[in-house]
Amino acid sequence: MPSSKGYGTANAQSPLAPISFTRREPGPTEILIEILYTGVCHSDLHMARNEWGQSIYPLVPGHEILGRVAAAGSKVTKFKVGDIAAVGVIVDSCRKCAPCNHGEEHFCKEGATLTYAAKDRVDGSITMGGYSNNYVVDERFAHTVPSNLDPAGVAPLLCAGITTYSPLRHWKVGPGMKVGIVGLGGLGHMALKFAHSFGAHAVQITTSLRKKEDALRLGADEVILSTDEAQMKAHADSFDFILDAVSAPHALEPYLALLKQDATMTLVGLPEKPPSVDVFSLISKRVSIAGSMIGGMIETQEMLDYCGKHNITADVEVIPIQKVNEAFERMLKQDVKYRFVIDMSTLA
Repeated sequence: MPSSKGYGTANAQSPLAPISFTRREPGPTEILIEILYTGVCHSDLHMARNEWGQSIYPLVPGHEILGRVAAAGSKVTKFKVGDIAAVGVIVDSCRKCAPCNHGEEHFCKEGATLTYAAKDRVDGSITMGGYSNNYVVDERFAHTVPSNLDPAGVAPLLCAGITTYSPLRHWKVGPGMKVGIVGLGGLGHMALKFAHSFGAHAVQITTSLRKKEDALRLGADEVILSTDEAQMKAHADSFDFILDAVSAPHALEPYLALLKQDATMTLVGLPEKPPSVDVFSLISKRVSIAGSMIGGMIETQEMLDYCGKHNITADVEVIPIQKVNEAFERMLKQDVKYRFVIDMSTLA
């Protein structure tokens, strides 16, 4: 069995620390990946501290994984040893329900298997994530990576990238549309890059004017300060679509007021407390609040290929694994532009 080492925690109160464990041997359709880079997602912090009440310990976070194939099962066709492979939020599903048959494994009726803190469908063990030196996964749930992209910048595409790409595609964002992005963090900066690339009139909506220069650099055509009532009022009833990428509790009504009749605001952030909304803000214009999460395997590969064609990656700060607890604290303070990525060679 492959021996593994990484950083994990034994409970919700303890910081991440070195941990050793074993992974199962790769099956006929599985690959063993030597991890090169792993993104640090806000979900990792939520899960490490059990803020959603579903964590299983010991817990090794990490679901934005990029690495090199070290071994491949006898029936693997998509990869060979030495190839670069990427793994995201889920690593298995029932593979037989309607969503799975339509390439939407993340909506699996039996529940998709998460990259960490979930029961492995193969042997019943608990999955351990990418803050580690290796990973075993079925080739269906691993992705090829365009060779022209910076590997460290690719890692966050496996969560932050697909989480924003998928809703923008689903709601058919494109030329002639005015699209708002709420929040300029790990998710928001990717949403802004995609909205701009898709040809929409992209508007960054932020609580801080300090982010204006960055927003314009990342592709915003305009920047709105959400705390400025005059600015918000000037843009009322004008947006075709809004993507809300904020993970902290916040009021939704100010953003719903920006939507045109029959337009949609989609939530992709995951606040600790569920949002509430005044129903009158919905019925007055027949606007909708929707939600979206990652994407299926086909769409995730589509996103990576699109990024390769248009040279899109995340803006990252690469850190050694020994600074991951510091990164968690800095992330809470929004002190990162815009995604921490762990150089897993530092684990050695």
